[in-house]
Amino acid sequence: MNQSAEIKQEKLFKKRNYRPAIIILTIVLLGVIGLLSGRRGGVEDFDAFDVTILPLLNAIFNSFTFVFLVAALIAIKKRNINVHRKFIYAAFCTTALFLVTYVTFHYLAPSTSYGGDGILAGIYYFVLITHILLAAAIVPLALTSVARAWNREHERHRKIARWTMPIWLYVSLTGVLVYILISPYY
Repeated sequence: MNQSAEIKQEKLFKKRNYRPAIIILTIVLLGVIGLLSGRRGGVEDFDAFDVTILPLLNAIFNSFTFVFLVAALIAIKKRNINVHRKFIYAAFCTTALFLVTYVTFHYLAPSTSYGGDGILAGIYYFVLITHILLAAAIVPLALTSVARAWNREHERHRKIARWTMPIWLYVSLTGVLVYILISPYY
């Protein structure tokens, strides 16, 4: 592309400041999840469906997110940006579905305590705590990564994506592990 075509393209493309939206969305999501996680009881007399199916859906959505992220990583390593982009959007979709089912479950159901003991309890709580802390961190990281890609800030996108991808992979994988470990106690 010649220099005048690049200048025209840059004039057509205007960078947007996504930072306020990212901050607000992060605060709202983490606030709602924090409030719901602190609740002891669920909605009384809720019998429209068995809410214990929702954690299974959470694990399924986390599994799909993990697979989509691995596929996105493979695509970008092969420099296939279009395929990478599609898998990242798919991961965002399954993560959004996860958030809907997660919030719904924690609104409708009482909190579930882990009933195991010994070494398995230690493993469970380690996985759970690291999962929760990194899940909170992934919200602004993932949103910032995609915003930088949308703004064509390729170098800045790469820098943050090097942190975002492994953390997001860990969070989606440990979400499934948490489900597997606590599912006998629902």
